[in-house]
Amino acid sequence: MSSKKPSPNSQTFSNTTDGLAKVNLNATSRPQYKNIDVVAEYEKARKGKKSTSFVVVGHVDAGKSTLMGRLLLELKFVDKQTVEKYRRQAEKIGKQSFELAWVMDQTQEERDRGVTMDIATNHFETEKTKYTILDAPGHRDFIPNMIAGASQADFAILVIDAGEGAFEKGLKGQTYEHVLLLRSIGIHRIIVAVNKMDTIGWSKDRFDEICQQVTGFLQGKRFLLKNISFVPIAGFDGSNVTCAPRQKEAVWYRGSTLLEQLDSVEPAPRSLNGPFRMAISEIWKSHLGKATMSGRLAKGTIQVGDAIILQPSGESGYIKSLMADNELREWAVAGENVSITVVGIDLDNVKAGDYACSAEKPLECGTGFTMKAMAFDHLMPMLIDLHRGRLHSAGKVTELAALLDISTGEIVKSRPKVVKPGEVARVRVSLTHKVPLEAGQRVVIRSDGETIAAGVVE
Repeated sequence: MSSKKPSPNSQTFSNTTDGLAKVNLNATSRPQYKNIDVVAEYEKARKGKKSTSFVVVGHVDAGKSTLMGRLLLELKFVDKQTVEKYRRQAEKIGKQSFELAWVMDQTQEERDRGVTMDIATNHFETEKTKYTILDAPGHRDFIPNMIAGASQADFAILVIDAGEGAFEKGLKGQTYEHVLLLRSIGIHRIIVAVNKMDTIGWSKDRFDEICQQVTGFLQGKRFLLKNISFVPIAGFDGSNVTCAPRQKEAVWYRGSTLLEQLDSVEPAPRSLNGPFRMAISEIWKSHLGKATMSGRLAKGTIQVGDAIILQPSGESGYIKSLMADNELREWAVAGENVSITVVGIDLDNVKAGDYACSAEKPLECGTGFTMKAMAFDHLMPMLIDLHRGRLHSAGKVTELAALLDISTGEIVKSRPKVVKPGEVARVRVSLTHKVPLEAGQRVVIRSDGETIAAGVVE
């Protein structure tokens, strides 16, 4: 599917969007372009604070939003008066103790239902690092939104409810699916926050039991032991979030706090080379009426004045301004979550899930592709929904081309009738409409509300 070496079934992809060669970017006045050496500027900036993002996942009611609200409060990125206002509002509708969760859950429907429904984003920083929080929904009805959030993250916090029965229920529910999706999307580093330790009297035995079971589970899903760490916490009262627990029952714990664990994570490598690629997560008009979109840079660099093209619409324009790390900047690099204001683009022709890309080397668009997929359930020719970030597209698995050795990638069997859970296969997929895809992108296949497989576009 790449422009250098098309995959055998990529004939349905056009090298450019229809009519792209005829795009006249000169029709729009180009903002001032400074021709910055972005890579050199990034190397200079690396000597200062690190910049990274993480997604918070776990079973519904594990306390994800409350934990993040507590973290922001402790670090003074939300004030006590705001939390007190949320507490009074929550009490009026019988949602006592929800005030910290409301720091992250901003919509009225989320507050009424008491669950996170879409990705909630916030920012904070420590002496060492600037962070972007992506709080993902835990409820199974909102798994597509969880996929969208995780695709923007460098690493994950997996929140576990330590309560009797709650951990076991979660491991069979959304905790299980979230871990599969994290691995499929390419996240390798996980901090396991064992939450609600106050509800079990800070039992060391229970904590050790959970650590043992989760470690075995994560290793079984091909996470490396060196990339897994555990921390006991009580998100509601803040114990061991930013400061060591003071309860006498917790005297056995001498490890790091959650904040210390966060600061120990090294940012993921940045893919600075290659043409600019950004999956669009949100689109809106600023208060000045400017077309604005946000997302995570998957590859390359950008700067003010760059010419871009949006796929699959073919809309073209220039970057007027951009924000990264919640501040106005002249440039940004792969791995950063940014907002860009653009000129020359009609937002009516753009939607979440589209791609912003280099005008010189735009993404290809098409209706068919080949992928290397790991099956989570029985995979066969079937109707499916394809997910990549915010992109959702209906389609079908048209062919199981080959069963592959999970370690070497060598063909084990040609044209199997079915791929069993845990097996890896080369699969051909067709979609109902054109989408922007290229080799190396990670995608998820779902069907009837269940995650069936995930893998990499070839």
